[in-house]
Amino acid sequence: MLMRYDNGERKVWSVVRVPTVEQEDSRQLHRDLEALRGERTRHINRIKGLLASYGVRMRVDRGFLARLETRRLWDGRPLPLGLKKRLVREYERLEMVKGQIKQVEVERADVVKTSESPEVEMVRQLLCLRGIGINSSWLYVMEFFGWRQFRNRREVGALAGLTPTPHQSGEEAWERGISKAGNRHIRAIAIQIAWGWLRWQPESKLSRWYQKRFAEGSGRLRRIGIVALARKLLVDLWRFLETGVIPEGAELKA
Repeated sequence: MLMRYDNGERKVWSVVRVPTVEQEDSRQLHRDLEALRGERTRHINRIKGLLASYGVRMRVDRGFLARLETRRLWDGRPLPLGLKKRLVREYERLEMVKGQIKQVEVERADVVKTSESPEVEMVRQLLCLRGIGINSSWLYVMEFFGWRQFRNRREVGALAGLTPTPHQSGEEAWERGISKAGNRHIRAIAIQIAWGWLRWQPESKLSRWYQKRFAEGSGRLRRIGIVALARKLLVDLWRFLETGVIPEGAELKA
């Protein structure tokens, strides 16, 4: 098998490309940020759930603790003391998580401004496109484009888990959806960016293609179309980073 691969038979097997220690370390920042944002959502939902169990609804914002002191139950009684203490502790943990999120975001912004590494240069390149922000550009590069070596568009789609999985048995053939076998971080952000691309790049070739084929269809058809758009956009962004060719019809930021 080694001899066959060395002689040019590239389909003998698939080569696993292991990231270096530095490349693996570059993925910690955005993954930590993702985990912190998940914790923030859980704290907010827990506070709202505790209040809902007593029939109370409140916004969890900066003035939450002040309003908590004056909040009453449906019959006019004050909130139970045990509930109030638990809500205060939960809110304090929420504020701590918010502070850590700000710290990580500031750290990432400083790296984008000052670093001269090739990966950060790719982040800046993606940021030039309308509809691409710091979250998506950073994640695309550090998880996907920064150290992977793609040979063609099929590899790009396959690693993102956005490729179709057709099945045929005899005369019957049907589609079983996307493979979901790739990087889950990329797959999630790719779908979000595809929706944003329709808004911020309406005159691009990809947006016009989506509007023509899927915009007038049912909700299910539009969701199928947005996955196809996400795959095509991911390939175009790969080509943009590799060759500098802007996706057809796309606009750069001012």
